[in-house]
Amino acid sequence: MALFKKRTVGKPGEWFYCLEHKKVEEGPDCPGKDRMGPYASRADAEQAMRTAAERNLEWENDPRWHDPAGPGQ
Repeated sequence: MALFKKRTVGKPGEWFYCLEHKKVEEGPDCPGKDRMGPYASRADAEQAMRTAAERNLEWENDPRWHDPAGPGQ
């Protein structure tokens, strides 16, 4: 008897972006290591890679990120 059940079906309205298949899916169809989310809407999940790229750019240009004294010092 398994102690934990594998969650195979997501909650209605949970949207994910699968990095392996490069597609949006409702509920977690693929393993967690291959997906981003959950997102509130299909449209948000469709923009997952764009959102990640924009955030990465913001962090790369954040002067606190490159401060040799470290964050908060």
